[in-house]
Amino acid sequence: MIKRIFDLLLALFLIIIFSPILIIVGTLIYFKMGRPILFCQERPGLHEKIFTIYKFRTMSNEKDEKGELLSDEVRLGRLGKFIRSTSIDELPQLFNILKGNMSFVGPRPLLVEYLSFYNDRQRKRHNVLPGITGWAQVNGRNAISWKEKFEFDVWYTENRSFWLDMKILWLTFLKVLQRSDINSSANVTMEKFGDKNE
Repeated sequence: MIKRIFDLLLALFLIIIFSPILIIVGTLIYFKMGRPILFCQERPGLHEKIFTIYKFRTMSNEKDEKGELLSDEVRLGRLGKFIRSTSIDELPQLFNILKGNMSFVGPRPLLVEYLSFYNDRQRKRHNVLPGITGWAQVNGRNAISWKEKFEFDVWYTENRSFWLDMKILWLTFLKVLQRSDINSSANVTMEKFGDKNE
């Protein structure tokens, strides 16, 4: 209950504070990449219940002569890279927190298709609300392996506390300022998880 009240109050405060940024970034995306402004996707949340996550769109819909989408790196562009490197793309998730399907701190909500690949221990990451940031994010984010990331997620679910959440939020703030661990070394986005990664 304390965490939920904290989430609500902080989310409302940040939406008010960042409203100019939300408006400016939304406008830039509209004129640079067109509609939609938001990237919406179904993700598994608490107890694997499916919800829709909101993020600012960072890739264009550019296609080749065959009508197929170009590579992520090409479609990302300067604006998209800036939005990701500053973590501004995560700001719309403040509305997910207001709706109650996310928290500020918890395991990051991943793709629905990954559910069939989890082992019993990895599934424990769904015992708590997913978060905008988490223990895995402040310990490497996309720069660590899937195995390490899931271990950090499960450790959080087994050791979570209000003070641990405060520590993670502070470390997240420092990492955003440093723009560290944004992407893995080989890819624009983190490589997909599958049965070969277990």
